[in-house]
This record gives sequence, C-alpha cells and structure tokens, in this order.
Amino acid sequence: MSRISTERKRRSGPIDAVCRWTIVNLWNVGFIPACQKDMEVIIPKKISDPQPEKGFQMPKKQMPVPLPDVQYVMRPGIIELRSGHPNLALLPAKGLLKATRMVLQREPEQALSYGSEQGPGCLIEQLRHWLGRMENITPPPKQIMITGGASQALDMLCMLLTQPGDVALVQEPTYHLALRVMRDHQLDLISVPSDKEGIQVGVLEKILRRLQRQGKQTKLFYLVSTFNNPSGISLNVERHKAITELAKKYGFLVIEDDVYHQLWYDDFSSPSLFHNAPPGTVARLGSFSKILAPGLRLGWMISSPQIIEKCVKSGVLDSGGGLGHFNAHMIAAFIEANDLDIHIVTLRSNYRERRDILVHGLKKYLPDECQWVTPGGGFFLWLRLPRGFNSTTFLAEAEASGVSYLPGNLFYTNGAGAPYCRLNFTQVSLKDLEEGPKRLGIAIRKINKII
Repeated sequence: MSRISTERKRRSGPIDAVCRWTIVNLWNVGFIPACQKDMEVIIPKKISDPQPEKGFQMPKKQMPVPLPDVQYVMRPGIIELRSGHPNLALLPAKGLLKATRMVLQREPEQALSYGSEQGPGCLIEQLRHWLGRMENITPPPKQIMITGGASQALDMLCMLLTQPGDVALVQEPTYHLALRVMRDHQLDLISVPSDKEGIQVGVLEKILRRLQRQGKQTKLFYLVSTFNNPSGISLNVERHKAITELAKKYGFLVIEDDVYHQLWYDDFSSPSLFHNAPPGTVARLGSFSKILAPGLRLGWMISSPQIIEKCVKSGVLDSGGGLGHFNAHMIAAFIEANDLDIHIVTLRSNYRERRDILVHGLKKYLPDECQWVTPGGGFFLWLRLPRGFNSTTFLAEAEASGVSYLPGNLFYTNGAGAPYCRLNFTQVSLKDLEEGPKRLGIAIRKINKII
C-alpha cells in the first residue's frame, strides 16, 4: 500500500478536490477502512466537515420537492367549481375498511392472487344482482367484465376496435377527457350536436350518409347518455331506438358512458341505451369512481359476448390478470353488505342539496342574461354566460375574483362552446357553493361594465 501511495504522489501530485471529497465521505460512512500513515495525503487524521480546495464551489443543497399524491389540489383563495370529483367527506372509508377485513379474513388467498381476466366472479355476481335491483335488468355473466374505470374501458375499445385515421363520432358537447383518450389513438373525431333532449338523430343520420358517400366507415359513437358531462342533459328514451338502429345499419359501436346513471336527484333515470339495443351495437360503461371512490380505479362494461370476449382476451389481461383484483374483492364485499345501496342514497340526498344551493346562488347573483338548465342528476351545471362573453378569456377575471370553472371550448372537437362554462357542485363545501356564484357574479359585472 505504501509503495502504491508514494508512486501516486510522485506521478500525479496533489489529489484534486473532487477526489478528496469522494474519499473523505466514503471513509466517513465506513466504506473505506482507516489505512496506513502515508495515506494521510488522502485522508486527514481528523475527519470533520472537509473544506474543498480553493476555486472549487460546492453544489447548493436543494430541498426535495414532494411528489403529488392526488390528481387535483385545491388552490388557496379560489373556489374550485372546475373539478369533476366527488365530495371527499362522503367517501365511505369505514365501510370499505369493514369490507377489507371481511375479504382478508374470508378469502385472502383468492383476493391476493392474480385475478381472472374478466374480473373476479364474486364481483361480477354481486354487480349483476345489484344492477337487477337498481334497474330491473340482470345482465348474464358473459355480457359483463370488470374494467379499470370508464376511461380505461374507452381506451381498451379504441385500441382493440380501431386503427389510426378511423372515424369516431362524438356527442357535442361531451366529456373533454374522453376526447383526449380518442385522440391518443389518432381517430378522426366528428361531432354530432345535441339539444335539450340529447342527440339530434336527424343530424346524426345526415352525417352518417355523408361519410358513407365519402367512403368512410364510422367505427365508434361516444356519448354520455344520462346527465351528460358537461350539460347535465339526459338522452330522451324515445331517441334510443333510432340511434341503435342506425348503429346496426351503418355497423358502428355506440360507447355509452353511463357513469352518472344512479345519481338522480328528482326522478328516476331513464333506462340505459343498452337496455333495448340490438345485440352488438352498444357497449355500456359504468364506474365506481362516481358512486363509491375514485381511488379504487374500477368500473365495468356491459356489451355483447363477442365484444366482452375480445376485450378479455387482450394481451394485457392475459399477462397480468384482471384489473385491481384485490379492490374488486373489496367492492364485492361492500355490495354484499348492502353498503353500496345505502351509500348511493346518501350521495343523492347530499348532492341534491348541493345542486340546489348552487342554482339558488346563480339565480341570486348572476345577471338575467345568464342561462342554464337545472340538471336532474350527475355532477355538473352547464352555464351560458352573457352575450359577448368568451369563457376562456373570462376565466382569468373569474379567478382574480376567487372562483374557477372549466371553459366550454374544452368540450367540443372544434373549439366551439365559447359562451359556456361547466360548474361542478359535488366537491367544494356548502359555504363555498353559496359564495362561488356571488364571486362569479362580481366578475361578470366587472366585464359587463367594460363591454
């Protein structure tokens, strides 16, 4: 060791500062043992906080930035009416804890294993009978599968049933993040307008004829049938048959995003589009995110046995098994205990009150030029601002007044919807729901003075 050390001094001279720092710190943590005396050229006898040589600048210590834990964070000072999230105070933590204990005590091996590609039989059975109680229709097992929520199901259908450049029709306005999912698959999105009763069937048929003349095959038609996001409007049941017959005639699949079906606040929801549809024309998507807890990341799809089989045989599920298998067992136990039925009743009562508070505030504080239709369910109210307003450019003024929303252009394929904005009434506190319309009214009146 002495000869090597001496030779190093002779050939290289003083050790550079970076090397000295490295060796000193390795010795401090015990990685390099104490050595012979002639190693003192590298390791000082007294180890404290070594000083770098002249001209060497130590890098500044940076405090680690904490990684986010949740998707959406409330900004201080702003009443956030822009989210699409449920009320966190209503998440049934105690009931889910009880269900978790039941699963781990009763079926730990099954719940902690790889799951069946279709989803665990225990949840499929519970879900089938729950739908039977809620909607008077019990789908057979071969027509249902467990998904990672509505968005994952939509992504899966786009992946398995389309190619880049294929035509997909979308309801207008429609869920803005569904547009992003379909754009991820490079689909040619064509919008179909809606009125107060949902999809305009006559316009839909004209679009289909035009596409057929152009030699284009429509593959999908995406819509939110019940309490539409963002408009809150439900598709009139009298239009169901016409839409599904067009799907059969032109050979496309209707993707019915029906995640708000159970969240009605006045009258029962109409039957789903899938209910009386010809076989193979509709894939109906449901989600536990809106009626239970979004962190569970589970939902379901009901469709023809052929479509379910195609999805179940996908490579992802073949490799990893069913999605969220343990959570699926937990939800099955939650439904079995009748806790989901009770929880949905609680949500309806609470969200009805919240909707009414928001509507009352809008009537009280907004000018008469503002228009909206009070939604019969769901999460959102679709507000039309006064003439001349653009909800995108107005957003900065609204947030300066302490309230936020989602601009209407996000819900259209072509950037239309400038006069509209989407307001959520499920997440913020009751106090903020009362205050939010007041702040929005103040911001509108400021701009009206300028206009």
